[in-house]
Amino acid sequence: MHKYVFPIVVEKDKDGYSVFCPTLQGCYSQGDSYEQVLTNIEDAIRLHIEDRLANGETIPTTEVVSLATLEVEA
Repeated sequence: MHKYVFPIVVEKDKDGYSVFCPTLQGCYSQGDSYEQVLTNIEDAIRLHIEDRLANGETIPTTEVVSLATLEVEA
């Protein structure tokens, strides 16, 4: 079994949490709590990897350089 490390982005709004993995296009999930959303994205990533491997595709990797927020006035 191979271990992969992927960046994820978790956002919170009035309805709960959403999360996506920018390295794996289309890999996202949601949950009512922070813990739930982490469990859900782990499952989504695992399924995404299994599907790519079953189809003979490579697993993309990226190196996280920075994570920041930016406030913009408009």
